[in-house]
Amino acid sequence: MKPANALKQKKNMNSNTVLLLITIVLFVVLYAAGCVVYSSRGFTNLQTFLNLFRTNAGLICVACGMTCVMLTGGIDISVGSLVALDCMLLAYGMSEWGMSAPAMIALVLIIGVVFGLVQGYCVGYLQIQPFIVTMAGMFFARGMTAVISTNQLSITAEVNQLFYDLANFRIYLPFGGTVNREGNVIMPYIGIGVVIALVVLVVIFLVLRYTKFGRSLYAVGGSEQSAAMMGLDVKKTKLKAYVLSSFLCSIGGICYCMNTMAASVSQATGMEMDAISSAVIGGTLLTGGVGNVIGTLFGVLINGTITTIVQTNGKLASSWPNILTAVLLCFFIVLQSIFARIKAKSK
Repeated sequence: MKPANALKQKKNMNSNTVLLLITIVLFVVLYAAGCVVYSSRGFTNLQTFLNLFRTNAGLICVACGMTCVMLTGGIDISVGSLVALDCMLLAYGMSEWGMSAPAMIALVLIIGVVFGLVQGYCVGYLQIQPFIVTMAGMFFARGMTAVISTNQLSITAEVNQLFYDLANFRIYLPFGGTVNREGNVIMPYIGIGVVIALVVLVVIFLVLRYTKFGRSLYAVGGSEQSAAMMGLDVKKTKLKAYVLSSFLCSIGGICYCMNTMAASVSQATGMEMDAISSAVIGGTLLTGGVGNVIGTLFGVLINGTITTIVQTNGKLASSWPNILTAVLLCFFIVLQSIFARIKAKSK
């Protein structure tokens, strides 16, 4: 019996990792194609690769939270609006209220937790559909952003020196430098936001892989009835998932604000779709129970690579990244359906 069980477990493991491998290979192929076609435009520079992390640090945090929610079989479409609210609070609080950067960052994180508690309670304990709950959250957060201010605000050194310094702080790498036209060596760098995003990624990876809470997310997404029979508190697990998602979304909002140094009502529009598509392209099933944040990271990098290629080309319409992402999303959803049927037949 042991060899048979081991063989079955190995088959399930292989079926769950195929999508991840496809995602990684797809990213490598896309980026390699960009390097070949646009090598003369600096695509092969290490800084170009690091910019994928710099510009998408906020999305990485948000997508990690989205992955946790999707593992339970839920969804959260309020994340883009919450990021916009976070940015507006940071900018308005420091410029108009005269609040310090640490105080506003703490406020943003607290709001994220409260936001997640309300949505998680509605989904877990009141058993309202996640789409309906988070759609209400999306309208509420976007509306509150407009209530605070309808103007576009910028965060400059005059507004808050500490936040400005943190946003512009550069961590230079000791390798991969390039020589500019003046003959000076320019070393590649990352910002504080990238460090925060990578720390979030590692922490969530460890939580999902090695903690009881992480295993509970997979169990609830696999089958709520089976999870309840095993003694898991399904309602509490869902509540924690949405709290974690909103908390990570607020962290992502801080990283996003550090990158843009601005706030507006229309900010981060469509970010929820970017997070969902990144998770799905990374191998997270829409039905829950399967997925990991490493795949989500590569999903973010794929979206970022497509955008970078289009921007480097300069002649393609700005809508092409959305079109190509939609094609990839459909492709991976079809693959998910195929693997789900294969797995069902193997049982």
